[in-house]
Amino acid sequence: MGLKWSDREDIALELVERHPETDPLGVRFTDLHRWVTELDDFDDDPKASNEAKLEAIQMAWLEEYTDRQA
Repeated sequence: MGLKWSDREDIALELVERHPETDPLGVRFTDLHRWVTELDDFDDDPKASNEAKLEAIQMAWLEEYTDRQA
């Protein structure tokens, strides 16, 4: 079973692994959307995203990112 837009924590873990030095707050939503849909395990409709889903992913990614920076 692949990743869905609602799997924000799992997506965040994948993103922090792929982009360990990237501050999530500096990523535009257009890039974030592309990066999520390019994940190997992503298996959802790319058009099913919206600003709220992307923001939730970004905040989960930020939490992972700051945990690893500490």
